[in-house]
Amino acid sequence: MASSSDFFEIFGAEPGALTGVSFARYMELAMYHPTAGYYTRDFKRVGRDNRADFFTATSFNPVFGELVVAAAVKLLGPAKPADYTFVEIAAEPGAGILRDIAHPFAAYQPISYGQPFVFPARSVVFSNELFDAQPFHRVVWQDGRWQELGVALHGRHLRHVVLPEFSAELAAHANRLPKTAEENYHIDVPLRTVPLLERIVGQKWSGLFIAFDYGKYWQELAENIPGGTSRTYHRQKMGNDLLTRPGKQDLTCHICWDWLEDGLGRAGFGESRVDSQESFFMNYAAETLAAITKAEASSFSLRKRMLIQLLHPANMGQKFQALHALRK
Repeated sequence: MASSSDFFEIFGAEPGALTGVSFARYMELAMYHPTAGYYTRDFKRVGRDNRADFFTATSFNPVFGELVVAAAVKLLGPAKPADYTFVEIAAEPGAGILRDIAHPFAAYQPISYGQPFVFPARSVVFSNELFDAQPFHRVVWQDGRWQELGVALHGRHLRHVVLPEFSAELAAHANRLPKTAEENYHIDVPLRTVPLLERIVGQKWSGLFIAFDYGKYWQELAENIPGGTSRTYHRQKMGNDLLTRPGKQDLTCHICWDWLEDGLGRAGFGESRVDSQESFFMNYAAETLAAITKAEASSFSLRKRMLIQLLHPANMGQKFQALHALRK
């Protein structure tokens, strides 16, 4: 297992690390470095116990998987599920949502982090909290202009710094930023979600795209959340110290639904829609919900508790959303 000292040696070898690199580059190293990255090291990240850093909807299998299957079948409309392969992107090893679940699809194909994307000609492409795990840039409005926040190494300590100019990646998309803002307004800019989507939908396959994640529309990110949306997760606790435990805690921010909807449109998908997780399952998996509720009516069973976690607005029902679209 890589240690913090391993990460500092890696970061210290980065060109410009002493004076500062973009937060996106720091996050890229902290999350995806081959030996020191959070998602590349072999340890338990996802689960409901204290050994894991966070839990996702997949932690509530098999109920979550059953609901996703039911919704996908309904969204495919008259098409036969047996003609489609269900592809899950970024499945945790040994923990895909259809593992050990009966389903009507031709096959189930999980793709783990780092594996190439390969999609059969007819696919249902599913992801859960994939897009929020992508490196993002951070900007702040100061002295009448947007400035990019980066990370620098001072001795053995990582510190936030203001970069002298935009990094090349951010500069190429600077026109997305508002023309003005309140002093010290922060935006965490999820630029890498767009090329990731293009890698997925740019391939020639037809079928259904479903992505569960947490995000907001650009206007809200740019105007109504002055502190930004970046956060950390470690041992089931959310925090905001982005530079502690590099490679050993999750780093994330809200994604921008507008950008993904635009990308689906450019790739030839029909009308896309973003629903709360609660609404998504109520609209597209109602029969399965009713069956589970009826079967568990006489007791406060584990399956019923899973439903409450997935659907209740105070739990995951409103905190997470589902983006879906169909390409024929």
